[in-house]
Amino acid sequence: MQLELSLRHDFGSFDIDVAFTAPKGVTALFGPSGAGKTTVIDAVAGLLRPQHGKVVANGDVLLDTAAGVFLAPNRRRIGYVFQEPRLFPHLSVRSNLLYGQRFAPRAAEGQDFDKVTAMLGIGALLDRRPGALSGGEKARVSIGRALLSKPRLLLLDEPLAALDAARREEILPFIERLRDAGLPVLLVSHSIGEVARLAQTVVLLRNGRVVAAGPAATLFADPSLAASLGGAEAGTVIPARVAGTEPDGLIRLDTAGGPVFVTDAPTTPGTALRLRIHASDVIVSRTRPEGLSALNILAGHVRRIEADPDGRAFVEIAIAEGQSILSRLTQRSVAALGLAPGVACHAILKTVALSRDDLGAA
Repeated sequence: MQLELSLRHDFGSFDIDVAFTAPKGVTALFGPSGAGKTTVIDAVAGLLRPQHGKVVANGDVLLDTAAGVFLAPNRRRIGYVFQEPRLFPHLSVRSNLLYGQRFAPRAAEGQDFDKVTAMLGIGALLDRRPGALSGGEKARVSIGRALLSKPRLLLLDEPLAALDAARREEILPFIERLRDAGLPVLLVSHSIGEVARLAQTVVLLRNGRVVAAGPAATLFADPSLAASLGGAEAGTVIPARVAGTEPDGLIRLDTAGGPVFVTDAPTTPGTALRLRIHASDVIVSRTRPEGLSALNILAGHVRRIEADPDGRAFVEIAIAEGQSILSRLTQRSVAALGLAPGVACHAILKTVALSRDDLGAA
């Protein structure tokens, strides 16, 4: 499924003018507070009627102001999961889930009650009421209710923002399963880590405008966008595959640029992963270093360099055809090393800097 969107609306103190296409998979809307992310998904859901706009989901026109088309929210077949779960407190978990099922068209494709509860791990919660649930459990029930309406598209408006790290880690695998099941998802998030782990496509918003849009791996590797995509938290995402466990307990991941060893990862050989590498954890050497404790050394060449006003720079290092990682260095280091586009170099990654949080299902 593909979502095509164009939207213009003037709120007086803020105006938005965006257009993008979201292909199948998870598309993340990323940007600072006030960028217009929630406005966009409210327009997709039909909660906002923009002054000018068009929304087309897999060929079906949901909104076209020029043609006078505005499909009511309950006819759009869109599941919306808010930051707050918004469960009915007087109903059991089972009844909350069945409420979502009431809105599913009879002929619509989608997962049934048993499959949804099993996938989200909420079968044991069915007789409880929301007041007796943890934050993570409420989030899963909220997602389940949206799924049981058998939507053509799922909107997630920062559903993990109110959760602590442990609860977020509890929910992330379930969102990965939704992505892998083929359900299109439009995700709003302030967390660059969540976006890197989940999204195949990223739409970067600022001040109601699209700054950049495209495949996540391409945008994350662009040094000119690094400041907007996390700054000090910036990093790239590359595909990896579990090769096996070494005799000393380290787990080897094979990447197109060479092996990467980590201390914590799935251990089943052949498991496909998304590996996030933080730019601030990448050291650069012109020659292959010796006598270092670092085990992860990837050969490549400089593709681009983007200097920051603060005296730092983001260096894009191509490690394979179509794959790059970023290194965040001082401009003095760039000059001292003589780094420039085309210069051969080695990217050095500390094994202990690569944590389980940086690994997601491919």
